Amino acid sequence: MDTMILMNALWVIIATVLVILMQGGFILLEAGSTRMKNAGHIAGKTIFTFGISSLVFWAVGYGFIYGEGNAFIGLSDFFYGNYDVVDEGLPGAVDFMFQLAFAGIALTIAFGGFAERAKLSAYLLFAVLFSAFVYPVVAHWIWGDGWLGGLEKQDFAGSTVVHLTGAMAALAATILLKPRIGKYNKDGSPNELYGHNQVFVSLGVLILWVGWFGFNAGSTLGVEDGFFGFVALNTNLAAAAGAIAALLIAWAISGKADVPTMLNGALAGLVAITASCAFVDPWAAVVIGLIGGVLVVYSMKFFEKLKIDDPIFALSVHGVAGVWGTLSTGFFATPELAAMNGGLPGLLYGGGFAQLGVQALGVTSAAIYAFVVSYILLKGIGAIVGGLRVTEEEEIIGLDFSEHGSYGYPELVQQKQGLTISK
Repeated sequence: MDTMILMNALWVIIATVLVILMQGGFILLEAGSTRMKNAGHIAGKTIFTFGISSLVFWAVGYGFIYGEGNAFIGLSDFFYGNYDVVDEGLPGAVDFMFQLAFAGIALTIAFGGFAERAKLSAYLLFAVLFSAFVYPVVAHWIWGDGWLGGLEKQDFAGSTVVHLTGAMAALAATILLKPRIGKYNKDGSPNELYGHNQVFVSLGVLILWVGWFGFNAGSTLGVEDGFFGFVALNTNLAAAAGAIAALLIAWAISGKADVPTMLNGALAGLVAITASCAFVDPWAAVVIGLIGGVLVVYSMKFFEKLKIDDPIFALSVHGVAGVWGTLSTGFFATPELAAMNGGLPGLLYGGGFAQLGVQALGVTSAAIYAFVVSYILLKGIGAIVGGLRVTEEEEIIGLDFSEHGSYGYPELVQQKQGLTISK
C-alpha cells in the first residue's frame, strides 16, 4: 500500500474520531438544554442508540447506501467486512467507519424531538428502524448510486442527507408525542422550560464546532491537494457568522443578548455550510452562515407558535438551516468548484436555475420521505409498546428515575423534589 493511501486513511480515521466525538457535544447540548431530572437519561440513551446504529449500519445500512442495487436502494455489501479492499485511494474499512459516524449523527438529531417525554423502548426500536430504512435510503439517493446523485445534487457533507433527514424524523416525533407538560397554557401561550446548564450547552456547541471539521473537511476523503483546509476555512467562517447574526438579531428583538439563541446560530451556520463547503468561496460561506443564523431565530419562534414543542430546536437548527444550506449551492457554487466537486455553477455565477432546481427537488423529496416513513414507523412503535410517551407521573418525576432508577444529579434532584436521599 503506497504512502498516499496511508496518509488518506490516517486523515479519514482522524476525521471519523472527530465526528464520533460530536456525540459528546450532543450529550452536553441536549442535557444542558433540558431539565436536570432528565440529564442522565439523555446522556445514556445517546450512547446506547449510537451502539444500536453502529450494529444496524454494519448489518444493512452501509449496503443499502453503497451496495449495488437500483436508483432507490442498494442491495449488496451487507454485514460489511471488506478490510482488504482499496477503493478510490482509501481502504474500504476506513471509509465504512467514516460513513458509520455520519449515520449515528443523523439518528442523534432525530432524537432531539423525543426529549423529556419519550419511552426508552421507543428510542430503542426507532434507532433500529431509522438506521435501516430512513437514513440509508436518503443517503443512497444522494451519495450512493441513487437517482438524486444521477442528477448531480450537491450535498458535500450532508445538509440534506444527515441534518434534514434527522430533523424530519424529529418533526414526526414531536407531532406524535405532543408538547411537554407545562409547555403551553390553556390559552395557547408558551412557557419557557429552561434548560438547566448553559455552560454545558456552550461546551457542547464548541465540541460540535470542532467535530464539524471532521464532518466537512473529512468528507474530502484525502489529503492530496490540501483541499480539506479550504473546506475547514469555509466551515469556520459560516459558524462564526451564524453565531454573531443570531446574537445580534435576538438582542435587537428582545433587548437581551440571549446565549442559547447565539449558540443555536453557530450550529445553524455549521449545518448550512455542510452542503456547500466545497462549492463556494469564503465570502459566500460568511453569507450562508449569516443567513442561517437569522433563519434559526425566526424559525424557533415560528415553530413555538405552531405548538410544536422541540426542546433541542432540531427543526430550526438542522431542518430549516439544512434546507437553506442545500439551496445555497444553487446560488453560490462557483464554476471552478462545481466542476471539481460535481454539479453546475450557481445562479449568481451564470448557471441559471438548473442546479437550484435540483437542490430544491432534493430537499423536497428527502424531507417528504424522511417525515412520512418516520411517522409511520413511530405510529407502529407506539402500537407495539403501548404509546410512545411516558405517563404523566413519570414525566413529572423525570426520565432519569422513571426509566433508569437513578438520577444524573441524585442529591440535587432528590432535594428539590423532597425525596429521601439514601445513605
